Amino acid sequence: MPADPAPARRELKVLGLFVAVFVGLFFLPVGHPRFDKALKEGLELTKWYAQEHVLLCLIPALFIAGGISTFVSQAAVMRYLGPRANKAMAYGVASVSGTILAVCSCTVLPLFGGIWMRGAGLGPATAFRYSGPAINVLALVMTARILGLELGGARAVGAVLFSVVVGLAMHGVFRREERAKVEAAAELPEVEVKRPLWQNVVFFASMVGLLVFANWSRPAEATGLWAGIFAWRWPVTGTFAVVLAMALGLWFGFRWRDLALAAVPVVLLSLAFSREPLIPFLAGCAGLVLLCARHPDEGREWLDATWTLAKQIFPLLIGGVFISGMLLGRPGQEALIPSVWVSESVGGNSLLANVFASLVGAFMYFATLTEVPILQGLLGSGMGKGPALALLLAGPALSLPSMLVLRSIMGTRKVVVYVALVVVMATISGLVYGAVFG
Repeated sequence: MPADPAPARRELKVLGLFVAVFVGLFFLPVGHPRFDKALKEGLELTKWYAQEHVLLCLIPALFIAGGISTFVSQAAVMRYLGPRANKAMAYGVASVSGTILAVCSCTVLPLFGGIWMRGAGLGPATAFRYSGPAINVLALVMTARILGLELGGARAVGAVLFSVVVGLAMHGVFRREERAKVEAAAELPEVEVKRPLWQNVVFFASMVGLLVFANWSRPAEATGLWAGIFAWRWPVTGTFAVVLAMALGLWFGFRWRDLALAAVPVVLLSLAFSREPLIPFLAGCAGLVLLCARHPDEGREWLDATWTLAKQIFPLLIGGVFISGMLLGRPGQEALIPSVWVSESVGGNSLLANVFASLVGAFMYFATLTEVPILQGLLGSGMGKGPALALLLAGPALSLPSMLVLRSIMGTRKVVVYVALVVVMATISGLVYGAVFG
């Protein structure tokens, strides 16, 4: 019998990887000013992401995603977001989710992974994935106030339509797989519902409240509604934490004694470090981990699901942020790709300018709200209105780090199609907008 060629191919791939790494290290341009600056920018962006987004954004999002995969039955997800769900309801819910979740393109990934693993249809799931960071109410308001009502309105309308069109297109391209998912779901046994829907709604609403208000950013002006909410963000965050603790005790079987013991350090640290709210927040997260570890049933499952998602997402996310920083740097800082190339390539409203703006937006990492001041500077440097809208529609919803994580969740083919759809639609939207309002 002929020898199996598969092991030989695997060894050749390993050899090729070794050679590529060696050649890269051998010719590494250490000491070249631009490379050294790019390396510094990659580390600076990664450090900033770790300080500003991992603790307050990613950890709560991972717990929400783990809760979805533990406490939300597959039958419920299939009913509201599955391939056989009512299309108007499924896409309606998914397309406006961003008005609730003030998250960036990376923070939404655990939430997407949670509903995807529970059997959500590809169309509604990708609509949710796009709308989460794209339809952020605060970002839309900032866009309208700083960049003009015209561009802010176009971004709002375009983002909602985008989420639905992208979802429908993804469903159409992969309809055979979706049909197989429907057939598989039909054979699933009926799952016993452990608690009524409203209890799950209160449980998840409390965690979403924690995520949203803990990350409420400081507004540019010290007055107004957003400034008032910012002033009270930590008391409101604490209120949602109390609601979460009550839900765990009343409906999820957590022992009241354990909940009280976990709450005491948080309260004491809040009093001792009133100007450093991150310290009690971290104590609360650690307490939740211990509570779940001590709970033999659903609590332990919740912790295991959260940890599984963290192992899958976190390394790719951090690596992607570092690469993004090396290539494009931070706002106002140079990296491997000179910023002048970007500003010179997005002038006017040509096809190439819109394509370039869409591609830069797709691969660059934008934290929530940072796209507005970046665009303000680019518009001042001669950027056309069409490319500005294209970047606004592609940028917050995509990034190189999110692509790497999505590939591990959905596979390469689906990610390539998803990115291509967003880039093409952002380009078309920019061309139309530039032709009408440019």
